[in-house]
Amino acid sequence: QVQLVESGGGLVQAGGSLRLSCAASGILFSIATMGWYRQAPGKQRELVAAITSGGSTNYADSVKGRFTISRDNARNTVYLQMNSLKPEDSAVYYCNADLQVIRRVVYWGQGTQVTVSS
Repeated sequence: QVQLVESGGGLVQAGGSLRLSCAASGILFSIATMGWYRQAPGKQRELVAAITSGGSTNYADSVKGRFTISRDNARNTVYLQMNSLKPEDSAVYYCNADLQVIRRVVYWGQGTQVTVSS
């Protein structure tokens, strides 16, 4: 059974930091591209950051220089370090695992709420 379990969300003041974690089980974590997405009320879900199995990363323009994605293959965990948070970063953050083996399969976590107060 595949599970992606996010943690680390919460309420923080503008300018503060949070670190999100996503612990994966039931997948070949080391070959997965792992990503963080977010969805604010009334908006579409958007990619925040992603990291490939080889460690290449990409970020949404809105978070470049403030957020850092990383992975620990020994712990089957992906992280999102979020610094200099802004109220517009408030959203539910979802962990995503994208695997291409025989066919492409995508898994999602249940989400964790991040709220940034002004």
